[in-house]
Amino acid sequence: MTAEDSVKRHRNIVALVGSLRRDSYNRMLFNAAVELAPPEMTITELTGWQQWPLLNLDEVADGMLEPVTQMARQITESDGVLFVSPEYNYSIPGGLKNTIDWLSRVAPQPFAGKAVGLMGAATGAVGTARMQYQLRQTLVFLDGHPINKPEVMVARAAEAFDANGQLVNEFYRTQVAQLLEALAGQADRFVSYD
Repeated sequence: MTAEDSVKRHRNIVALVGSLRRDSYNRMLFNAAVELAPPEMTITELTGWQQWPLLNLDEVADGMLEPVTQMARQITESDGVLFVSPEYNYSIPGGLKNTIDWLSRVAPQPFAGKAVGLMGAATGAVGTARMQYQLRQTLVFLDGHPINKPEVMVARAAEAFDANGQLVNEFYRTQVAQLLEALAGQADRFVSYD
């Protein structure tokens, strides 16, 4: 594949938004990612995980839940995964972690060999740094391949978005666009083309 083919090839990215709140800053950040994505990229949110029960290995022994299997298939068939999540108590939000834990029980592992982008927004001064570093550790175990730079950690989110929920901070807009370009490049490293 030539560099020109790489630029023209369409990338199908799936996304998990870790906040359950309809008007959360992370929902706004996801919307900004969709807006700022390169023309050859589609970002589709994965939904339904909010209704999954807490992971219970007794239930897994009885067979994998169909919604988990379906989401694993969507991830496997994608070119990459984008996580957009807040930080709760210096960590990954419980619902998102439960989703990852369920998906980790699917074979073959859907995150294995997959390009992954991380971003998050928070009202504090360090954005979502601690959550992202923990998520990176989890992805190492799952053999995912997260983008190293740029690290999109939107700090003081109330100032980064306008009253209509638009990301207006130019520094963060540039970072989001650069992360998505890097995600496209990372996807090309791990996706085989026929």
